[in-house]
Amino acid sequence: MNFSHRDIEPSEKDAARLLTLATLASVTTACVLIAVKTFAYLNTGAVSLLASLLDSLMDAGASLINLIAVRYALTPADRNHRFGHGKAESLAALFQAGFILASSAFLIHEAAHRLLAPVPLTKVNSGVMVMLFAMTVTAVLVAFQRHVVRRTGSMAIHADSVHYRADLLSNAATLAALVIAGQGIPQADPVFALLIAVYLLVSTREILRQALNELLDRELPKAQQQAITEIALAHPAVRGMHDLRTRRSGRTPIIQLHLEMDADISLNEAHRISEEVETAISKSFSGADIVIHQDPAGVAELQRWQSGE
Repeated sequence: MNFSHRDIEPSEKDAARLLTLATLASVTTACVLIAVKTFAYLNTGAVSLLASLLDSLMDAGASLINLIAVRYALTPADRNHRFGHGKAESLAALFQAGFILASSAFLIHEAAHRLLAPVPLTKVNSGVMVMLFAMTVTAVLVAFQRHVVRRTGSMAIHADSVHYRADLLSNAATLAALVIAGQGIPQADPVFALLIAVYLLVSTREILRQALNELLDRELPKAQQQAITEIALAHPAVRGMHDLRTRRSGRTPIIQLHLEMDADISLNEAHRISEEVETAISKSFSGADIVIHQDPAGVAELQRWQSGE
């Protein structure tokens, strides 16, 4: 997902409100689903329902971590954290990935055991009703999370949304397993449980990739780097640009670059040009932390010549 293009950039206060609401909604949804799925599992004994219940338990733990992480990430920068606390969201995403991997491993074990020793299911109607309810509640939550991600670009909420989108499919699989098993085919229950586990494992890749990219200070996408370059070079007083370095910390893009200007202009003029370029970049990368170094024109070529490149 491209976090740099959002519907309408919210104020910091509105963003904080949206993020807090999204995390509270996630925790509340997980707790409600745990209660109804526990009831359904005790009534049916279906391993596919156990899979769905385990996933909701993992959701509750992950959502609670998200709640704490997002609150911490929203804490303003301080003397010891000059770039803010945004990477707490990436750490929360890593925890979520761990939860998914652990629940998938347990689910595969249980489903394999049930596949070798099938157990006829009874009272599947209660399970069917619970899964229909779970799908409705989850769909509402996912829609709200997508809205929040579009407005804020939050990685933690995005990771949570990916998890709950996987839940929608796993809930649908559980529903299908209950219906088929209720028709006298008990093997459908563990088979669908295995499919759910595999899907959960696959969904972990996106969360891990985005979290690790941020924690390891991966550069912003090439398209965004090109946009920064074009904005900087568009200023009539800029003669060149080099040493562009970018990364992201939570919701904050961090951009560092060197501008080349005529060697005979004053320091005040160079500072004014840099501020104008910074303002132009900020319009496309709202909230970015931008550092610009001024160089006389031609310095980059001179440095490359001296280094033998």
